[in-house]
This record gives sequence, C-alpha cells and structure tokens, in this order.
Amino acid sequence: MTQQFEVFYNWSKRELNLQLDGYKQKQLQRRITTIMTKSGASNLADYAQKIKQDTQIKQDFLDYITINVTEFYRNELMFLEFTQLLVDKIAPQFSHLKIWSAACSTGAEAYSVAMALKKNHLHTRSTIIGTDLDLTVLKKAREGKYRDVEVKNVPTDELKKYFTHDDYHYYLNQEIKDLVSFKKHDLILDRYEKDCHAIICRNVTIYFNDEVKEAIYSSVSDALVPGGLFFIGATETIYNPQKYGFKKVGSFIYEKIE
Repeated sequence: MTQQFEVFYNWSKRELNLQLDGYKQKQLQRRITTIMTKSGASNLADYAQKIKQDTQIKQDFLDYITINVTEFYRNELMFLEFTQLLVDKIAPQFSHLKIWSAACSTGAEAYSVAMALKKNHLHTRSTIIGTDLDLTVLKKAREGKYRDVEVKNVPTDELKKYFTHDDYHYYLNQEIKDLVSFKKHDLILDRYEKDCHAIICRNVTIYFNDEVKEAIYSSVSDALVPGGLFFIGATETIYNPQKYGFKKVGSFIYEKIE
C-alpha cells in the first residue's frame, strides 16, 4: 500500500468510520482512483478535503465504495431453496424466528424474506432485521421504492398484492415494510446480532481480504443459534466450513453445527 493510500485510509477511519484496509486492495484502490478523478481532485489529500467540504462528493464516495446491488428474489432458485429450509426445517423448531439480512443495501432481500414468511403464515412470529453501513441506502430501504429491474423476479400476483406503481417506480406497501426494521451496521467494526435463526449475507465477502473474511464467518457463526442457517452469494464459497462450525446443507447455504 502506498503512503498516500495509507494516510487516506486512516483519515477515512477517523472521519467516516470506514475500515478500508480490510478490502482487497487492487480492486478498492482502482475504485477510489476512479471516483476521485470524477470529483476533480488531483490526489487523495485533495479528495479528502472535497469529501469533508461537499456533502454530495461525500455521498458519491460512500455510494461507490459500498457497492449496492440488489433485487427481490435474487437468484430465484437459491432463494427458494433457502426459504424452503427456513419454513420446513427451522420454523418448526422455534416459537419465534430472528432473521438478519446483513449488508442489505436498499432492502430488497429483507423484504423478500418478509413476503416469503407472510406467504407461509410465519410473519407474525418473526423478527426481520436489515443492516448496512450506508445510511443513504437504509433511507431508501425504509422508503420501499424500487425500479422495475429490481422487482423483475417478483411473481405477478405478489407484485399486484404488495406493490403500487407509476411509470417509473414500484412502491412496496406498508404491510410488508412494517415487517422489517433497518439499522446501520459495519460488518468489520461493529458487534453482531445474537440468537439469529438465519443470516443472509450475499456477495459481500468477495470484496474483503482473507483475514477479514475469516473474522466475518466466525462472527456469523457466533451470531447464529445451533441449527441456524447462513445464506451466502453465488459468487462466494466457504472453504473448510467446519472451521467456523458450519456444515453445507444447500448450494450456498450452511447450517451451524450444534
């Protein structure tokens, strides 16, 4: 890492509470250079000043660094496999379910879980939490406004039942929004939820180095109850899952070993 990036990372941690040295460096530094150049800054010291002084530049930086890609029922077959395990295997064992959608972006995944639980009459005995480190996407999640590309996997009957729309957006109704609570959380810096029956954290750890990735897997394992499910993304693989107390029970789904 060059000294300039090291200084910028220290500044980011101090001023923005971002732990950037836990990311894969070549990829991250390429992204920072790109967004820095777009701002008109000629170096990282100049860019830090611009971020500090201009709220839009600050938000552009946060949006670009914390990659937010999401949609309802993402990877449909994988999501169906997860919800079937949740309904058939987890729900019968517990009187109340706690489900955490980590790095939830604009909330589509957390709301997908809410709709799946409602469909299976489990919503009245479930707590669903969505977290992200980006306050802007959390605001959008609470708003529940989505583009057509983000709802393309939602079945037609559910689209009619749970959304209204105009020419530009689909708006999730309050009935589903009330089933999910959102809050800020940093997977690297903050304490994890406890006693979760399922944790969804998909296509996130690919951006982190091995040390941070291992710490996340260990923390997720600690956050799950025995028998709880960990649902990861199609771009991710947990090598040696037993190291973290997991066993594989689906294509991208792991169960915490009792």
